Amino acid sequence: MLTLETEPKVSDFSQIDFTNGVLAAVSGGSDSTALLLLLKDHLDRTAPATKLLAVTIDHGLRPGAAAEAQAVARLCAGRGIAHRILVWSGRKPSTGLPAAAREARYRLLAEAARAEGIGLILTGHTADDQAETVLMRQVRDDGARDGGRGLAGMAPATLYDWRIWIARPLLGTRRATLRDVLRRANVGWAEDPTNEDEAFERPRIRAALADGNGAQRMGDAIALAARAAVEREQLGHRAAALIRGFASKPADGLIRLDPGFAAAGDEPAAVYALRILLATVGGVAFLPDQARSEALLDRLRAGPFGSIPFCATPFCATLSRTVVDARRTGIFLRRETRNLPPAAPAADNALWDGRRRITLGDKPGAFLIAPPLIAPLGAARAAKRAIADDGTPPSLVRAALAAEPALWRSSEYLSEYPGECLGLVQDSRVSSRMAACPVVAPFARFLPSFDLAPARTVAALIGAPLVPAVPFSGHTAG
Repeated sequence: MLTLETEPKVSDFSQIDFTNGVLAAVSGGSDSTALLLLLKDHLDRTAPATKLLAVTIDHGLRPGAAAEAQAVARLCAGRGIAHRILVWSGRKPSTGLPAAAREARYRLLAEAARAEGIGLILTGHTADDQAETVLMRQVRDDGARDGGRGLAGMAPATLYDWRIWIARPLLGTRRATLRDVLRRANVGWAEDPTNEDEAFERPRIRAALADGNGAQRMGDAIALAARAAVEREQLGHRAAALIRGFASKPADGLIRLDPGFAAAGDEPAAVYALRILLATVGGVAFLPDQARSEALLDRLRAGPFGSIPFCATPFCATLSRTVVDARRTGIFLRRETRNLPPAAPAADNALWDGRRRITLGDKPGAFLIAPPLIAPLGAARAAKRAIADDGTPPSLVRAALAAEPALWRSSEYLSEYPGECLGLVQDSRVSSRMAACPVVAPFARFLPSFDLAPARTVAALIGAPLVPAVPFSGHTAG
């Protein structure tokens, strides 16, 4: 019987909260198989009533994948572990296949967890995976383009879809150690041939680490990830402090930064805060380019309120679909009005323009219109709205509202435009069964635990839902 008393200490699950059960992602490879056995042993000894579900994703990309999934099923059956096999169906992309497969894998895992009422997913990523990730990002020069954030590698936990945590408890463990555990337990594992296919980036890095000085390079990469993780979390806390101190939301879709933001003194944190806010206002999943954001902050410093002599003309720029309007009264950020979504039927859990999560009730009769359409309010209708006199330029408020989602009465006679506008989704009384919650766009799909501080701060600023509790006690960047 495999027990942690007789095996070397390769993992520590004691700091993880399993209150709402746990789903283990098990491919059949050595890492995830060891994760499952170690996890089962821990739960049997400490919390035997915990719901445990193992899930294997068959991506449908290799002839042997189905047989490997069945082997995992037999392993689980022999140990009394509930198991599901989920298949990634549909057309596969001709380019970007690893990223698409990863996205499909997390989506299927999250769907399985939610269906079982489980709030946590564990994966078997190891220290080897961490080193490979950091080295890949070094090769791509991600540090220069992203301010070094990517060199932190994988976070110990990542919030998926703002709802479910994915934790990686084996990030500090080498793959060889896990394979030793499996050998002593007389448990085999599958070898994925794509791990040797150097047509893909990760196998090329893995092959490079197998040479004479591979061990040194791997150790250096792991040490770099640890340092970069601490730096990234500290940077996030400083950026969050700037956002709390200088940012406000005078109207839906409009963020105002106090004039002192541009000359706050902590340039790295200011650039990072600006990048997060730009992506959030613009509804963009990726932070804007580091160099372009630095140039924008420099220009803001020289603008109507910076420490450098300025001209009296207000400064406007656009980055990440966000209009930056710098005036003496502040720096205003709003979604540009180009390339907004066309009118479309409201769909439950849809992410509208990358900025708002649409949720519908479970009773279709709750709507007074059928079917409801969502489209931007538009400049003409925004111009008719009354604007509160709070010192914010009314033209900026109306420009921001023009890009906000509105409910429309559909018309079979209008093919290009929706019919009657019923009001903004967030203040419409057409239905109490619809909501349009703001989202922190760059973290809406994947929120690494490194970035919790700024994500929580921006969520509070724009009125997004709270971040679910981290599944670790005493959490740090790892």
